[in-house]
Amino acid sequence: MPENDEVLLDVRGLKMHFPVKTSMFSKTKNYIYAVDGIDFKVKKGETLGLVGESGCGKSTTARAIDQLYKPTAGEVILKGKDLTKLSPNEMMEARKNMQMVFQDPYASLNPRMTAGDIIAEPIRIFQKQGLIDMSTQDRDNRVEELMEKVGLSRFFKNRYPHEFSGGQRQRIGIARALALNPELILCDEPVSALDVSIQSQILNLFKDLQEEFGLTYLFIAHDLSVIKYISNRVAVMYLGLIVEIADAADLYKKPLHPYTEALLSAAPIPDPKIEAKRKRIILTGDVPSPDKQRPGCNFYDRCPKRMDICKERRPSLKDAEDGHEVSCFLYHKSE
Repeated sequence: MPENDEVLLDVRGLKMHFPVKTSMFSKTKNYIYAVDGIDFKVKKGETLGLVGESGCGKSTTARAIDQLYKPTAGEVILKGKDLTKLSPNEMMEARKNMQMVFQDPYASLNPRMTAGDIIAEPIRIFQKQGLIDMSTQDRDNRVEELMEKVGLSRFFKNRYPHEFSGGQRQRIGIARALALNPELILCDEPVSALDVSIQSQILNLFKDLQEEFGLTYLFIAHDLSVIKYISNRVAVMYLGLIVEIADAADLYKKPLHPYTEALLSAAPIPDPKIEAKRKRIILTGDVPSPDKQRPGCNFYDRCPKRMDICKERRPSLKDAEDGHEVSCFLYHKSE
């Protein structure tokens, strides 16, 4: 856990709605409510894991934080500055403190650039903007240093992406993210496309780099075991909303939200004796479409513990016990 409580990233009321035309000639629009008002903080030096089913809005959240998508509403405060209100030049300056590692190590690298050029690209861009003063030799030395840091030989810097394995390509992506010495790295399912044995190597690399450089991670994944291993705290997302946030150990030991309980019950345990005694929580129905806003809880249709109030009002995310926050009327009946 981080030694202090300094907040590096503060996300408030973040929304990302994508307009969808009902027909080619229609002016009226429907919306996909991919992210529908979420709040969370990331402390300096910690790893906040963001977990949930595919399509719940995890990757959209990362892209909205990074301003790759312009948020529909909300604030994204990084080191005291609201990124949603910055000018293009101010946003360029802020990007030095926030970089991203993408999910697909094949699609996220330019096949026409060498590994060395890919890693050096952020430095070159900031040099052209006059935001970095670095000689060509220093830049080359920086590229070689980063390659060694992520476990690649510096002699591979003139190779192209197709000459590397999937794990090696992801290492190149990590080195590129480190090029500008950022404090925050947004990790968008960076190990989901890799073999299990390679996943463990990349996860250990993330931990080593965090310890060496004091990095802060927002780590997105749908694999519960990955999130448990890498995270200090965990936020659980469902249909565009965060339903529970807690320390990783507390959440896995005592989940409070019915969705989190069902999610954890679906994760297999490698001990066959324990696995045989476990009771799986089977949710009824399908995940609702994100093209409609509901007056009540988004989980109402599938919740085995639903109450009448859940259909009428949306519960807010509140502290239930010792920093364990949950969005559920079972714990906030006074609302």
